[in-house]
Amino acid sequence: MAGFEVLLGVTGGIAAYKSAELCSKLVQRGAQVSVVLTESAEKFIGPTTFEALTGRPVIREMFSPQEHFRGEHIGLAQRANVYVIAPATANSLAQLAHGFAPDLVSTLALTITCPLFVAPAMNCEMWAKPSVTRNVQQLREDGVHVIEPGEGWLSCGQIGRGRMAEPAEILAKLQAHFPVLAT
Repeated sequence: MAGFEVLLGVTGGIAAYKSAELCSKLVQRGAQVSVVLTESAEKFIGPTTFEALTGRPVIREMFSPQEHFRGEHIGLAQRANVYVIAPATANSLAQLAHGFAPDLVSTLALTITCPLFVAPAMNCEMWAKPSVTRNVQQLREDGVHVIEPGEGWLSCGQIGRGRMAEPAEILAKLQAHFPVLAT
């Protein structure tokens, strides 16, 4: 696992707390993890959590390079073996499907050459919308690995499909693609 770089993008949804567990599981397997938070993600989980788990600074801005003089969107993309966006909100899926890049999480999706995995999380009615279905289909056609959301109780009080996959399930998908993560 030495040298295996995981880029973890966290967008703004209540499921962001699950991303901390995913991050921890990856680090425990020896992966080097760099976390990128959107502004809205910080409404749900703070950078200190991820910094403690990874031993690295959390990257939040594209134009305030902390590690890469050419910008985080270049340096992080060049060293990543895999990019995981979890949770991936309806808004972030739309941005990715249409090539919009208003933040570092979406910009990285345009600059990476490694595999991209997304773990959608949203209200069940949002997940069922034709526009979201089209965006997910477009992402699949573009080669993005979509880790389907689960069904169950949602933070909005409804029961339905839209729960972000559990961290163990996301890790299993990554392990299937990258056997080095299975150790």
